[in-house]
Amino acid sequence: MHELIGQCQECGKNVYCENGFFDGAQENGKLLCNECADDKESTS
Repeated sequence: MHELIGQCQECGKNVYCENGFFDGAQENGKLLCNECADDKESTS
């Protein structure tokens, strides 16, 4: 199953729930794709 959750608030990429698992991240109430979440984590 591939269900759209929303758009990344950093880059605008679609974020999905795949087979019951959230394929992204939530930081301070913002929806992020995995790539943007990884970038933020590596710069911290």
